Amino acid sequence: MLSNSSRLLASALALAAVPVQAADLRGGTMPAAYAAPVKPMSIVSEVRIGGAVQDPGSAEHNTNNINGEILFAKPLVSLDPFWQAFVPRPTVGGSYNFGGRTSYAYIGATWTVDLFPQTFNNIVFLEGFFGAGAHNGYTGPKSNTPFGFNSLGCNPLFREAAALGFRLSEHWSIMATVEHMSNAGLCSNNRGLTNFGGKLGYTF
Repeated sequence: MLSNSSRLLASALALAAVPVQAADLRGGTMPAAYAAPVKPMSIVSEVRIGGAVQDPGSAEHNTNNINGEILFAKPLVSLDPFWQAFVPRPTVGGSYNFGGRTSYAYIGATWTVDLFPQTFNNIVFLEGFFGAGAHNGYTGPKSNTPFGFNSLGCNPLFREAAALGFRLSEHWSIMATVEHMSNAGLCSNNRGLTNFGGKLGYTF
């Protein structure tokens, strides 16, 4: 049987060994703590800024817009690269008209296809967008639309857009763009908006 003093001595030695054991574990026997990668993963694929002329053939001609856009990373739908290539990037954006005409925000999907990748080394690409846009323009009867504004019928509208782009580097690209917003005949006075412009994009 151990005496009380022996038991106290054994307990003290055991407590003293704990920091040493912990230090030994930190020294290499325990897995290393998780460290964030040097380049953090991001749900944002690309950001863009650009400008456009507002529907040159309409009542809102002679006005200009500034446009901003965020494209998110593709969701993983298939492990097969062929089918994954058809997956679009979720997209949100907005356009502000400096002339006080129709401004809008939109959400949808963007498909990007490289043109002649072996010939142009993935420098040239074509894009298509489809989604919906909410605007601050005029709806309802055309007779209620003030001079200088397009009659858009209803809100929100469908938005379609296309772009021809060129990659300047791994991160930077430029695009010529065309976009159209309309109600596809689902409500009256479907004048719509068709804008022409360009964008500068930065890919992460």
